Amino acid sequence: MSIGEGSASDEVDRIVAAWNTQRPDLDFSPLEVFSRVDRLSRLLDRARRDVFRRSDLEPWEWDVLSALRRAGAPYRLSPKQLLQQTLVSSGTMTNRIDRLVGRRLVRREADPDDGRSVQVSLTDDGRVRVDAAITRLVDAEATLLSALPRGDRERLAALLRKLSLGFDA
Repeated sequence: MSIGEGSASDEVDRIVAAWNTQRPDLDFSPLEVFSRVDRLSRLLDRARRDVFRRSDLEPWEWDVLSALRRAGAPYRLSPKQLLQQTLVSSGTMTNRIDRLVGRRLVRREADPDDGRSVQVSLTDDGRVRVDAAITRLVDAEATLLSALPRGDRERLAALLRKLSLGFDA
C-alpha cells in the first residue's frame, strides 16, 4: 500500500479537518499540499544540515563546492558561472569564495583562455569533502523516501517537477 492510501492521518489532516469545520465554504486542498511540502522542507533542511555538518561543511559551502564538482574535471567555473548556479549576489559570492579559499577547499586561478579573468577550482580536499557529502546526502534522502515504493517516488518527482515548472513560468 502506498502512502496516502488507507486510514492513516497526519497533523495536516487534523488542521484541515478543523478548518473545514470552521470554514466549510473554502477549498482546503491547497493547504493539504503546501502545508505538507512546508513540513517536509523543514525536515529535509534539518537532515541536510546534519549531513553537511558531518562533512564539515556549511550549506552555503556545499552549494559552491557541489556546483564545481558537477562541472566535471577540472572542477573549475568562473565566479559568474557560480553566481548563476547558486543564485546569490556578486558580493556574497566573492565573500564565499574568499572563505572557501581560506579553508583551502577551492583556489583562484587565472583563466587558461583569458589571462585577465579568474576561475575557481576545487582543491583535492574540497573534492573529497563534496564527494563524502553527496554520498551521505543521497543515503539520508533515500532513507527519508524509504516509505515510498519506487513508482510512487517517480510519480511524486514528476508532479513536483510539473508544479515547479508552473512557478518558473
